[in-house]
Amino acid sequence: MKIKLLQAVAISISLLVSHVVRAEEVNPYDMLEQVATKTFTRIKTEHADIQANPELLRTVMEEELLPYVDYNFAALKVLGKYFRTVPKEKIPEFIKVFRSYLITTYALALSYYNGQEVIFQPSKDVGDDSTVTVRAIVKEPGRPDINIAFKLRKSSKTDEWKAYDMVAEGISLLSSKQSEFEGILRQDGIQAVIDAMNNTISRPINLNPEAKG
Repeated sequence: MKIKLLQAVAISISLLVSHVVRAEEVNPYDMLEQVATKTFTRIKTEHADIQANPELLRTVMEEELLPYVDYNFAALKVLGKYFRTVPKEKIPEFIKVFRSYLITTYALALSYYNGQEVIFQPSKDVGDDSTVTVRAIVKEPGRPDINIAFKLRKSSKTDEWKAYDMVAEGISLLSSKQSEFEGILRQDGIQAVIDAMNNTISRPINLNPEAKG
């Protein structure tokens, strides 16, 4: 009995140590660059299919990006001070719809991508930081550079790094959605926000004409 107990303790310690090592090995700068590069490469590889069926962009976003996006945290940040006043039974529905809304938003944002060069800032040690901002530049011949940044946070429960906001040319997706929904929340409540998001989700993805070359 004692031996089995010691074995169980040893296994538990081993699993804990391996988890800590894996958590320490994950650098959010490297992780985000790898995820983004894989996403961009897939869009480029499946360019013809996406041109024929733009809805495939939603699939790409859900499969490649969403696993690394903290949509729960982002959804609650969008609610802001209204989180305390909205009916608690509506929160799960709001988060579920917000997840699909984010997929659509990212799909629309990346419908402009057509093989442009994306250069990420060099990786660096994050130390004990629990939030980081990873910056990148989108380059295209004959056009001004586009500055983008991804904000990431490390979960205190799982030690996983996930993105919760994207900033393009100084405009935060999270802040803009918070401002957009604030008036609706104040006047019409959370169901009106859910309806507005569902309306956006229901619209077909239309590719930017300049991306159809």
